[in-house]
Amino acid sequence: MDWTLELVMLPVSDVDRAKGFYEEQAGFKLDHDTRIGEDVRFVQLTPPGSGCSIAFGPGMSSMAPGSLEGLTLVVNDLDAARAFLIERGVDASPIQHYGEAGFEDGRGDPWNSFVFFADPDGNAWTVQERPAQA
Repeated sequence: MDWTLELVMLPVSDVDRAKGFYEEQAGFKLDHDTRIGEDVRFVQLTPPGSGCSIAFGPGMSSMAPGSLEGLTLVVNDLDAARAFLIERGVDASPIQHYGEAGFEDGRGDPWNSFVFFADPDGNAWTVQERPAQA
């Protein structure tokens, strides 16, 4: 039996602002934006190439807006991913790696190169580079 993670709920304070950020700035594909009654709205977006989507909306989560950390996207070209985010106005960190003193500027060994950004509420994302396949 396969168990697949296909949806992560994000706690946001403003659904339209979050939708705009993820669709227009982060480049996620809008899967749907559905009202389920007067007080419930379900917005789902998927990162390019991902089998896992994010969703948010009023009535969807009891987490405080901006409280989610550790969301990780994996890419094969970290420079291109960072440039993509920066070009769209996302405040993405320089490329960093984990060293003896914690996170330090510059690339690290395979699987140890990262870029960090947050959505308008402060939900924290990591973009990690996958090593080239031999």
